[in-house]
Amino acid sequence: LAGVMGGLTTELDPGKTTEVLIEAAQFDPVTLGRTYRRLALASEASRRFERGVDLNLGFAAAMRCAELLRDLAGGTIDPGYTVAGAVAPMPTQTFPADLASRILGVDVPVAKVVDILTASGVAVVTSQATGGAAPAVAELSPMLLSCTPPTWRRDLMDSYDYVEEIGQKIGYDAIPTVVPQASAGLGLTKAQQLRRKVAHAVATAGFTEVLTLPFIGLDELARLGIDSGDVRRKAVRLANPLSEEQAYLRTTLLTGLVAAANRNTSRSFTDLALFESGTVFWDTAPDPAPLPGVAGRPSDVEIAELYASLPTQPRMLAALLTGDWEPASWRGPALPADWTHAVRFAEVAADALGITLIRRAVHIAPWHPGRCAELGVFASDGEFITLGYAGELHPDVTRAAGLPGGAFAVELNLDELVAAAPIDSEVQPLSQFPLTKQDVALIVATDVPAAAVTAALTVGAGDLLESIALFDVYTGAQLGEGKKSLAYNLRFRHPERTLTEAEATAARDAAVAAAHAATGAVLRG
Repeated sequence: LAGVMGGLTTELDPGKTTEVLIEAAQFDPVTLGRTYRRLALASEASRRFERGVDLNLGFAAAMRCAELLRDLAGGTIDPGYTVAGAVAPMPTQTFPADLASRILGVDVPVAKVVDILTASGVAVVTSQATGGAAPAVAELSPMLLSCTPPTWRRDLMDSYDYVEEIGQKIGYDAIPTVVPQASAGLGLTKAQQLRRKVAHAVATAGFTEVLTLPFIGLDELARLGIDSGDVRRKAVRLANPLSEEQAYLRTTLLTGLVAAANRNTSRSFTDLALFESGTVFWDTAPDPAPLPGVAGRPSDVEIAELYASLPTQPRMLAALLTGDWEPASWRGPALPADWTHAVRFAEVAADALGITLIRRAVHIAPWHPGRCAELGVFASDGEFITLGYAGELHPDVTRAAGLPGGAFAVELNLDELVAAAPIDSEVQPLSQFPLTKQDVALIVATDVPAAAVTAALTVGAGDLLESIALFDVYTGAQLGEGKKSLAYNLRFRHPERTLTEAEATAARDAAVAAAHAATGAVLRG
């Protein structure tokens, strides 16, 4: 508590105190500031020390206190005193005399620079630059200023601090305003264009964009049912949060969307289709960030350590739906929002980039088991790349989060989605040759994802396949227990001639054979 508050037992007592020991010490501003905030014990001393005081003031302050006790209270000053430690010398900065003029954009004579700094208590020594070929005229060599600040100006640690000091003294109103000119040909990057295209597409589809604060509390992740082993529980704690209740950076956009939905539903706005695009932060760095000093530029090693300590920061896209998608009207009853709208949000975002999403069932918080779809694409090597998840939120999550029953959500990795966009987006000309249509119904086990069958059919059909669509899913006693039927429309077309029925049939059979090999699918009789 030193530097914050004195002790009750060490106070001066008019009837008992006969000897007073005066101590004048210097306290670390950062440590002291944290102490009095943690204890909620603000004082005049703590306020002064946290802002920094003159390091050279201790001895003079102690002597002045002793003189006041002598003059006002009749005390006697003992001639002995102890001085512990020493004030470190103030750093000297050397910089060109015209630096202020070049940075501020206004001509400041050297004499005025020296006068301003001297009036601020700075010791200024002028000199001529040396090194290189000697100039023909001595006056043409650049002048240097070596500046040493007084002990009460700990903010003057860099040459640009002196430029700021000069700018304040001459007045910012004397500095001309110049609008920077943008270089020709610059604009949005390809990734920025694609992200804006996605945001425009989902907004056009009926979703409303919101912007939420990136601060969360760990209890918000617990309400979403995210367990400790999930990367979304690796939250970055802020050193100086605005609120201890939200002392971490968000790891998912769903926390902010849930908070936005709560504010709306508390005001009787229950039919919501909200979305947000933004960065999340996963604390995957092995070591905490270092704290380099501010007296000079960090070393290359320190900069590398700073980059290595940064959290993973993917840009995400998420949406939350509650209530009705379409209200009741004279045309018919209301259409409640459901999982199809959450999946459609993802498909609209992917369609804007020319991507076809593959869906397969998965179980992951905060979605309902059996009602969650994993969304992704297949890479060129056949590996499945997960882009996000969509479906119905778990009932425990909706109750804990204070949402209406039947809430639905989707969250996509927008960076991965943009990276999966086709490089070539040329418009293909319409073919002058007719389509050949083939339908096929396959029987598979009920636990086989339709996406896996679709992918196998696509690979087996080859280059002649133009499109494939699942148009029917059937389960019944005649198929047998644990079986389901998937019916597909296959569309074939040759780019240079009319396709024969035999060629289309051969391509269909190859697709069925590939589906059988990959998923065990058999033709339905």
